[in-house]
Amino acid sequence: MARVPITLTAINRYSVKSCRGQGLMSAEVEPWGLAGDRRWMIVDAAGGPVTAREHPQLVLVRPQLTPDGLVLSAPDADEIVVPVPDGRDLVDVNVWRGPFPAALAQAGHDWFSKVVGETVRLVYLDDPTRRATNPLYSRDCDRVSFADGYPLSLATEESVAAVNDLVAAGPHAYEAPLAMARFRPSIVVRGAPPWAEDAWRRVRVGAAVFRVAKGCDRCVMTLIDPETAVRGKEPIATLARHRKWDGKTWFALSLIPDGAGATITVGDDVEILESVEYADGPPR
Repeated sequence: MARVPITLTAINRYSVKSCRGQGLMSAEVEPWGLAGDRRWMIVDAAGGPVTAREHPQLVLVRPQLTPDGLVLSAPDADEIVVPVPDGRDLVDVNVWRGPFPAALAQAGHDWFSKVVGETVRLVYLDDPTRRATNPLYSRDCDRVSFADGYPLSLATEESVAAVNDLVAAGPHAYEAPLAMARFRPSIVVRGAPPWAEDAWRRVRVGAAVFRVAKGCDRCVMTLIDPETAVRGKEPIATLARHRKWDGKTWFALSLIPDGAGATITVGDDVEILESVEYADGPPR
């Protein structure tokens, strides 16, 4: 067990999957992620996720959580209030695997259909114990909200800076620097060398302890500028040259809480509880 001078510098909550995140000063860690994170999702008629991969304009939607639901705003759309559904009207949905039930949020259907440009529905995960994580990289008891695979993700400022240095030296230098928001991390830390996180296996952030499930294989979501919704070529082009294994590009870590109920706060110390000798390749 080695202590290194690493600090938590940002916490991000994504209330609606694929929509804009909200920076927080503190957050409670629940078994399935940060409190309020990705409990809402837009789905198509078959219950599949509708995301910014196909509809980049979703990154411009600003969700704000309230005690009773959501306030949604977006360019060229009127602000709307969506109450938390009572859970009596359920529909089967999926995120990569499934299906599992979620509650229809009728008040958001037409609003998101107008934003997306096709008929969609808004759903709420009223019971977050319904969805299990990938058993290949987790335990039977682990659960996750509507996040792609695991409850949280962690990125380091130093590794983002390293990516930007590589982008600036490459054929798409005009796209640098890329904001941290491209990678949509739950938590951001500072104080470790670039790519040191590849070797981490258990991490303490403040009073919360996390297992590293695996590295994050990155998709076209990272190509979308979170301020303009314009799609570019980076960082995937650069990661494909420098961080490609198993046919995928890798950046950041997927985390699973060990226990729940702790609150993390920007400025918390970060301790690496377990690591492995560095090997060229993504964390497993």
